[in-house]
Amino acid sequence: MKIVVLGGLGLQGQAALADLAGSDSVSEVICADLDVNRSRLQSLDQMADRIDPSKIRMVYLDASSVKDVVALLRAGVDAAIDLLPIQLMPNVFEAAIEARVGLVSTNYAKSIRHFHDRAVEASVCLMPECGLDPGIDLIIFGHAVRQFDQLYILNSYCGGFPEAKACDNPIKYKISWNWEMVLRSQNRPSVFIRDGRRLEIPAEAQHENEMIHQIDFPGLGPLEAIPNGDAVFYTDLLGLTETIRETGRYSLRWPGWCDFWRPLKRFGFLSDAPVPGLGEEITPLRFLVKHMEPRLRYGPDEKDYVAMYNVFEGLKDGQRIRLVVTLFIERDQETGINAMSMGVGFTASIVAQMIARGEIKGAGLLSPVRDVPYSLFMARLAEKGIQVKEWIESED
Repeated sequence: MKIVVLGGLGLQGQAALADLAGSDSVSEVICADLDVNRSRLQSLDQMADRIDPSKIRMVYLDASSVKDVVALLRAGVDAAIDLLPIQLMPNVFEAAIEARVGLVSTNYAKSIRHFHDRAVEASVCLMPECGLDPGIDLIIFGHAVRQFDQLYILNSYCGGFPEAKACDNPIKYKISWNWEMVLRSQNRPSVFIRDGRRLEIPAEAQHENEMIHQIDFPGLGPLEAIPNGDAVFYTDLLGLTETIRETGRYSLRWPGWCDFWRPLKRFGFLSDAPVPGLGEEITPLRFLVKHMEPRLRYGPDEKDYVAMYNVFEGLKDGQRIRLVVTLFIERDQETGINAMSMGVGFTASIVAQMIARGEIKGAGLLSPVRDVPYSLFMARLAEKGIQVKEWIESED
């Protein structure tokens, strides 16, 4: 099969390229990007004992042109992976429908929901929200709800952060994906259900609200949980909103994250409004991106971690049970691929290959919650050394 990775030279893109090039089922991997400098794939070339770098072909692509994306997808491609900036997402989904090629994207689906009917008419499978978070968590959701007769609690936690020895700065954090997006994610409201009532935490209160708490992650200890995201969207998708008593989505960090950002947010340092007298281009947020980014780089011998913790509570055969599902990934020092990139890129690769093989059927805007086969996906994730653990605790 032939798979194209749109935006293949980013961190997550190179993880997807590595996984695809290491798959016996994949004959060619097209790395489509604005930058076609193969020297940026040097780390993959050094992995020749694990993958076949010669499978990877570099192609220049300006994804702002729907026509150019369509032309690329029509060149015998069996499936595509979208790892481009989110503002290009509508272009890529438009092109996938026109070219009739199945597509996996790691971005949220809100901006492309209107493509569903056209994708159904074209018999095209579009799978957004299929990376780490959202992605693996949603696949777990679909599996977990089937373990209950009635589900009352669904709480999801996920985050990426440095190993302890790499926590050498005031926020105990280093960049394993896009730093600007990390900051912008702190400027969105969070939607929850508590005691059966829907409530919203505005962005300005994200670092000072009653739902900030700690969880004890196995093998790591206490982690700070910060409200972040629309949990009700997914209970709607699962058909649980009318009966769920509690649901929330949380980012995980080492303790102290909110203590750092709380005063900065009060002073407007996460604002994207220009600072009067400093020119139209200078905003507090843009300043923090440029100022902090070079100070938050991982060293070559430092690892990043990804921790995911999902809690489900409800009734099964008349008994109250609690299901806990966890995931832990750490950077592969031999390949240099970081944990966050593995979680995102490997997931997108696995699902794109499923689509190309016909293991995922259906057309339209699909969802990992409903449409990714759980056992098959987890088996292929485990083959890459990433295992999801789950256990049930009786509440009686």
